[in-house]
Order: sequence, then structure tokens, then C-alpha cells
Amino acid sequence: MSTDSPQPLWQPDPERIARARITRFHAWAAEHHGAPAEGGYAALQRWSVDDLDAFWGAVTEWFDVRFSTPFARVLGERAMPGAQWFPGATLNYAEHALRAADTRADEPALLYVDETHEPRPVTWAELRRQVGSLAAELRALGVRPGDRVSGYLPNVPQAVVALLATAAVGGVWTSCAPDFGARSVLDRFQQVEPVVLFTVDGYRYGGKEHDRRETVAELRHELPTLRAVIHIPLLGTEPPEGALDWSALTSADTDPVFEQVPFDHPLWVLYSSGTTGLPKAIVQSQGGILVEHLKQLGLHCDLGPEDRFFWYTSTGWMMWNFLVSGLLTGTTIVLYDGSPGYPDTGAQWRIAERTKATLYGTSAAYVMACRKAGVHPSRDFDLSTVQCVATTGSPLPPDGFRWLHDEVRDDLWIASVSGGTDVCSCFAGAVPTLPVHVGELQAPCLGTDLQSWDPSGSPLVDEVGELVVTNPMPSMPIHFWNDPDGSRYHDSYFDTYPGVWRHGDWITVTSHGSVVIHGRSDSTLNRQGVRMGSADIYEAVERLPEVRESLVIGIEQPDGGYWMPLFVHLAPGAALDEALLNRIKQTIREQLSPRHVPDEIIEVPGVPHTLTGKRIEVPVKRLLQGTPLEKAVNPGSIDNLDLLTFYEDLARKRA
Repeated sequence: MSTDSPQPLWQPDPERIARARITRFHAWAAEHHGAPAEGGYAALQRWSVDDLDAFWGAVTEWFDVRFSTPFARVLGERAMPGAQWFPGATLNYAEHALRAADTRADEPALLYVDETHEPRPVTWAELRRQVGSLAAELRALGVRPGDRVSGYLPNVPQAVVALLATAAVGGVWTSCAPDFGARSVLDRFQQVEPVVLFTVDGYRYGGKEHDRRETVAELRHELPTLRAVIHIPLLGTEPPEGALDWSALTSADTDPVFEQVPFDHPLWVLYSSGTTGLPKAIVQSQGGILVEHLKQLGLHCDLGPEDRFFWYTSTGWMMWNFLVSGLLTGTTIVLYDGSPGYPDTGAQWRIAERTKATLYGTSAAYVMACRKAGVHPSRDFDLSTVQCVATTGSPLPPDGFRWLHDEVRDDLWIASVSGGTDVCSCFAGAVPTLPVHVGELQAPCLGTDLQSWDPSGSPLVDEVGELVVTNPMPSMPIHFWNDPDGSRYHDSYFDTYPGVWRHGDWITVTSHGSVVIHGRSDSTLNRQGVRMGSADIYEAVERLPEVRESLVIGIEQPDGGYWMPLFVHLAPGAALDEALLNRIKQTIREQLSPRHVPDEIIEVPGVPHTLTGKRIEVPVKRLLQGTPLEKAVNPGSIDNLDLLTFYEDLARKRA
């Protein structure tokens, strides 16, 4: 991907810049908290990382964070890991998420959409009532602050109610989507030992009903710490024996009682993909998530009470937690439970139209699938309310930027964002007052000291380096579950550069302040000393209409050589003949680098992914190096385990 793009694809007009919340925040922070009045976003961002105390203090004041006990100072201990935020403060995340019920009781807090694509509203008053009723019932079941409450649930209103009720009582929420198999769920939930499990009898996806009652029975059997199971009859079945009925627990007219907990009290547990072992159980705090998400959603995404926020996600991905936090800004959030491409590839655009979404978030893969399928969003749907299309999950290729610009609207704000489950937020991405350059994320986020470093720890500009964060962020994990000495947490981020967060992505910070993501640094392609991210290869190769998806691996050989195969999953009707082989090689040679032309191009029946849709490179690399399947990958983390046998067989033949 080129970083030489002086002409922006999009530039916000002066009126848009003036009305952006971040513009008003900047002026206010300059007047009251010592932020620089001049120098635009770059100056504000520099101040936000140079003076963490002033910046984060300003965020809590601007968004009127309600501390029931005041904090002694903003940042007590600033070491990483182990930063101590707002010591002495107490608050409650759910209380902030439901504040809009006081002033906008009858307006929708949630819009729920299933595969009929007909939105159904849940008002702020109704959401607050259900949370109050369920929180009281959780307390009656003995749930106390720090107890874990789990959900095996799709993206439905009940999941939001359960999360908020758990947070209201000071419990610790954790969830998996119901398309996860029993082993995948148990690899996650057994680590945290939940006392309550919310379940569905099944879900609808791709026009079919999927019964999950057998899986639920297995989960109940394998989770001995459960004191209660709560049944949500999405498919209309009766509660299994010993389970409680959802409607009975949410029918009372009860005001929620919000447990006031320390700032660093755990809010939820998220999980890494766990492709090579047990998933990391990542614990984030009530206060850390509250202030990080207010900043991210209120300033970077520019969301407020008049907005509607739709992100295609499932409860097994951090973007679901991020979506729920839209409530913190008084925004109406859109929950879609169903296939991203049912009944046709344009499904998500139809939902954006019908819910009048103002910010619509999706995956880069979906954008590229729409481009390949010949979808025409602005021709076929009324997207006049959509101000911003945001993408994450993988870098949005330059062609994706151009396609959104051409096919949605030429004055569309395109926000490619990048962060991680590890912080449940973005390191770089959306800034409503900055231009958008093709193939680039607009800028590092406020309060995020994002840099690109070489192996010796020197910052780089306009060169590829490791993504590092050199100052603490409030939403960094407070710890990992089942990591008593903190060694797994330390080894995950801090073993390369002591005291500095290394995320595991290759990035370029450009001289005009934007950021380019090149893919995971732990699956780097290093040919004759020239490093390249796999994302750059995918972006080039998958422009070819014959290539549906690809996977590239670089393997150091025992004799000191280097083998770099490219695996291609072809579109229906395409053949990997000599002509296509030559076109793939020529594309990489001309667009990227002659050194990164693959040694072999191999057709495969499919590319394996994690359950959240990311290509798995490291486990395939391990298989090709001769590691047995059961040691190379955690089977419960993969969307289609059968695909891995192809790579295992190939390794056997090569050996």
C-alpha cells in the first residue's frame, strides 16, 4: 500500500468541521484544561498523550462522568503493565449507559432487526425497566460484585439487557455467539467459572433455524459453578428442566439499583481468538471502558442523541461490546441478528436504509465482497442518512475506499479503523475533522500514544515498523483471568520492548499523520531482509476477479532457505491455469515487490478463519512446518476445521 497520497479522497467541509463534537471539545479543553488552541487535531492529539492527566480529566468532565466517590488523581501509577487510573473513584458503567432514559424515555434506545429486515424498537424507558427487573433478580439469585455472568446469545435485545443488568450489580459479563460449538464456549467460560448462564434455544441464520438445545445441555453439564440458567425462547420452546424463564425475570416495574464499584472493577471478559492455545481471557474495567468508549464514540465517531449506530457484529466479537457502548452517548444502537449476506449480498445496506443509520460499521471483507458481487448501494438503497461508513477486522484495501466513494456517495466519510480486543477500542481511525486518504487510517486516536518502531525501539516515519503504544490507555486489560502472576499478560504485549505495549501489527505512520496497517507482524513475510505484511499481498491478489480469497505464508527452512507459498481460493468457474498463475505473479511483482512473488501458488478448497472471521496464518504456518494438527491449532477456534486437513496433507507430502 502506498503512503504517498497527497490528494485526499474526501475532505470534511467547514460546516461539518464546525459542528463536529471533537471541534467543540477542543475549544473547551483549550479554555479550561490547557490544550493548545492552535494546530488542529495533530496538536490536540499530541497534548492528549503528553498530558494524560489533563486529557483524561477533561474527558470525564466533558461527558459528565458521575463519580459517586471522587478520584484522588487521574493517573496514580503509570507503569505498563499496572497503570492505576482514577484511584479512589467509584462509579457504574450501566448507570451511564441508561442516562438517556431520564430525558428521552419514549425514544428508541435499541432497534432490533432480524432476517425479515423489519426494525423493532425498544425504548429507553423499556430498556431501563427490564434492566432494573433483571438486576433485582440477579441479586436475588445471589450474584455479587465480581461474580461472572455468561451469555450464549445472538445479537438480540436480551443480550444488551443481560450485560447491563450484570454491570448494574457489579457482576462481570462474558459472552459467546451461539454459532460457537460447545468446545469453543467451554474453552472460554470454564476459565472464568460463571455462576449464571443466559442461553437461547437456537437462532436463525441464512433463512434457517439452528437448534442449540443439545449444546446448551452440554454447557450446563460442563460448567459446575452455575447456580442458575436463564432460558430465552427465540425459537419458541419451553425452558428445559431447572432453567428459569426470561420473561418471568424481566416483567417487574423496578428501577435499577446501580452498585457503585471502584474505577478498576472488572466489567467484562473478552477473549482472544485462541488459534494456538486456550483463548486469553482479557479483563477490562468498568471505569476504563466507560471513559475510553465515551472518547471513542463521542469524539471520534461523533455520535450523539440524534444518531443511529449500526455495526454488523456478533456477541463473540469485541465490536458487539463497542456497539452496546453507543448507549453511553445517548445514541440509538441497531442490533442485527442474522446472516450478513441474506437473502442477498446487499443485506447490510438494506438494514442501514431501514434503520436510518447515521454511522454504519462493517468488515473490510464485506465491502470487498460487495464490490466483487456488483452491489450498487446508492442505486438500490436510500442511504441519505448515512454520514459515515466504518470498517474494521482487517485493513480496507485502496479499492475498497474507492468503491465506497464511488458507489455510496462522494461526500461519504470513510473510517477505516484498527484496534484490538485487547483494549476493546481503536488505536487509530476515525477523525471527523480530518481528510481521508486512500488506503490510510485518518490518524492515531486521542489519548493513544501510537508509534511505529524499529527492532531497536527507535520511532519510524514513512517506514514499516511494529505498532507500539508508549503510554497507558484506560481500557488496557487490568489483568488476564487465570494469570495469577501476570506472566501471560506481560508476555503477550511487553516482552519485546519493556514497559511499552507491542500489539503485533506492522504499521506505517506517514509524514502527514495518517496510519497504514500492513497486517500481523507475527506472520511477516521477510524476503532477503525486506519485510512485508500479508495484508498487502491480499489487497493486490484479491483485486483479480478469479481470486475469491487468499492466504500467504512465509516459512524459514531448516537449510536457511525461505519458502513462501500463496494459497488461492478461486471464484466459481475460475481455473488456476498458466495465464492466471502469470497474472498473479505479475500483479505482485508490479504492485508490491519482485522479492515477494510467491515460490508456489496453490489452489485450496477454502481459507480457514477464526470464529470472528480473521484468516489464520500462524497455525497454517505451524502445520506446514510439520507441527501436528492438534498442537498447531486450538480446534474450537476455527470456523471450518476440515479445511486444515488440506494444509496438513500438503506438509506430509512435502516432508
